[in-house]
Amino acid sequence: MLQEGAHGKWTVSSSDESAEENSDSEEPCTSSLSDAARGRTSGPQYPCSEARKAAHKRKASPLKLTDKSLSTEAPPVVKQRPSQEGSGWCLSSSDEEPEDQQKPAHKGTVKEEKHDVPKEHPLNLCKDDKLSENVKEEEYNTTPGEAQDTWDLVTGGNPFRFFLTKVSGIEQNYNSGALHIKDILSPLFGTLISSAQFNYCIDVGWLVRQYPQEFRKKPLLIVHGEKRESKAELMAQARPYENISFCQAKLDIAFGTHHTKMMLLLYEEGLRVVIHTSNLIAEDWHQKTQGIWLSPLYPRLPKGGSGSAGESATNFKSDLISYLTAYNSPALREWIDLIQEHDLSETRVYLLGSTPGRYQGSDKEKWGHLRLRKLLKDHALPIPAQESWPLVGQFSSIGSMGADGSKWLCSEFQESLVAAGSSVTTFRKCDVPIHLVYPTVNNVRQSLEGYPAGGSLPYSIQTAQKQLWLHSYFHKWSAEVTGRTHAIPHIKTYMRLSPDFQKIAWFLVTSANLSKAAWGALEKNGSQLMIRSYELGVLFLPSAFGLDKGYFHVGQKKLTENKDAATYFPVPYDLPPEQYGSKDQPWIWNIPYTDAPDTHGNMWVPS
Repeated sequence: MLQEGAHGKWTVSSSDESAEENSDSEEPCTSSLSDAARGRTSGPQYPCSEARKAAHKRKASPLKLTDKSLSTEAPPVVKQRPSQEGSGWCLSSSDEEPEDQQKPAHKGTVKEEKHDVPKEHPLNLCKDDKLSENVKEEEYNTTPGEAQDTWDLVTGGNPFRFFLTKVSGIEQNYNSGALHIKDILSPLFGTLISSAQFNYCIDVGWLVRQYPQEFRKKPLLIVHGEKRESKAELMAQARPYENISFCQAKLDIAFGTHHTKMMLLLYEEGLRVVIHTSNLIAEDWHQKTQGIWLSPLYPRLPKGGSGSAGESATNFKSDLISYLTAYNSPALREWIDLIQEHDLSETRVYLLGSTPGRYQGSDKEKWGHLRLRKLLKDHALPIPAQESWPLVGQFSSIGSMGADGSKWLCSEFQESLVAAGSSVTTFRKCDVPIHLVYPTVNNVRQSLEGYPAGGSLPYSIQTAQKQLWLHSYFHKWSAEVTGRTHAIPHIKTYMRLSPDFQKIAWFLVTSANLSKAAWGALEKNGSQLMIRSYELGVLFLPSAFGLDKGYFHVGQKKLTENKDAATYFPVPYDLPPEQYGSKDQPWIWNIPYTDAPDTHGNMWVPS
């Protein structure tokens, strides 16, 4: 169907137009896996979303702006529904179907000639993949001096233990204080005995190469959510490695994903927990903005201690054990026992997880946005004139929010984010400003990766066209403060700020995107919380860092005195966020962008 609007002309096929109410558009794509099983190579050889698959294809087969193969003719006009007022978007009558696999919306207006990798030469793509992978890996071979700097950074000078990942292609001073996965797995951080990697999208061969040579044969447990063909492919990737075992996370509710990103690292010297936002694939550690919380080194407890020994003021130990117990997996029992045996008392963050299920009674407050609500009520100080303190949410994918803000965003979700102290709130929640930070088309076009960066922002036209009201909340991505304006964010952060954007009541870094699947949605007249996915994040509260005023200051570029470090939180992007201008559009992955080239001179045609 022909569409015309601010995005130009594009088409939607009748079979691809529905949107699943709670999906955040990151369902694994298995088509490339079955292709691989048949000896063809049509995409990355690890489970990924349709959006990532499209980005991979465009990297392998770029479309230049000058390509003669681009047809400017519009496709034949077919039956249209009336468009939503002012939007220029309209879909055929099948757009209310309940499930959506969210395939590329564009069909047939752009022809490709001599661009696709020939199926009879599957090695072409592998070679390209291998080449870019090697380039990325070589960039992060650190010198001894750099390694020592990294170690110094982790052992002091960063009281929050919150880091960004290194970004290739930005000024090097902005990478000082940032970590690559090879840094995290370095022998400097501990002498590895075994590890567990929890993640969504995993390239096993690449992951193994991130470990130092001397640790590559140590036991490695991979916790994933793959099923059927994609599970078989993951197992096949691991076949050469006898030290790798798997734990499949149960996903019994439709459209759920295992989205948590965590490392458990057992050393001869103790235990470390890493909670972060990056998939275990090369491109997530290359030119994206990602976040990491790195725990202290947790020492072993003396034998014969009590069961509650080694707990932190933030209850992190028992909360982590509760989260792992929710998998109900024998493979994780060993890690639960190991955590019991270590002293986690130095932890100053709160754990905030989501696990799939329908929760009632006191269980409702264990997970998702109701867990955040409880933590803020119990541990955050009430804020004077708090109705004027805005909320900022920043994410890389968006689920279906419903017909208007009252359905979820400005009702139950906002109520959780504005909770503070035990006092009952008397102001109207709708008075609290909400700033949602999500990249524009131009953010993606002008990024280091160019349009393929949009493969990690899987907001679909099927979802977007149903919630145009949401776009009035959108703000551009800008991160001059960390040199990462052109490093597209895959990090997810949420925080509450003072009206002048100088103070922070709390800050959360998490795997959870803006979706009901991730955060949960109330059912049965509010008596039940339903969550589809596994998610994990850490919450920073001023009280846990010895601050009695109820807020952090927004971090400055350079702290003059180190003793003040714990009062300044290093927000990774620019504040206040800048609202979309009249010509700005949110990045939508499954429509073409052919009006202007990206930083590599290419266009975006996802199909």
